[in-house]
Amino acid sequence: MQKLELWHNISCSKSNSAKDFLDQNGFEILVRDYLLNPPSKVEIEDLLKKLNISIFDLVRTGEDLYKDLKLENIKDEDKLIDAVLLNPILIQRPILVGENKAFIVRPPVIIEDIINSFI
Repeated sequence: MQKLELWHNISCSKSNSAKDFLDQNGFEILVRDYLLNPPSKVEIEDLLKKLNISIFDLVRTGEDLYKDLKLENIKDEDKLIDAVLLNPILIQRPILVGENKAFIVRPPVIIEDIINSFI
């Protein structure tokens, strides 16, 4: 099985559920607290390719910060990426990242299906 990295936020119940499932089932994963170790622009762009989505789909639009920064008015992908780089709390979570693909693990109950797609 390929190496997997979990973009994790310890304060998020869904992220903790995904991590707990992986730990309890013996999966060797690298856990990345992306708030303490934020991604670079290149990493975000690579993640978007692996997820096959745009930055608009990666952003947590329900966050107060999203509204406070009036990010709904941004239509340019690069500008939204820059905002996310400054505020990684806006990234959907958890995200399971492999060598060639990635998945947003929401809801956490789909993690078993996601794991099977990496095998």
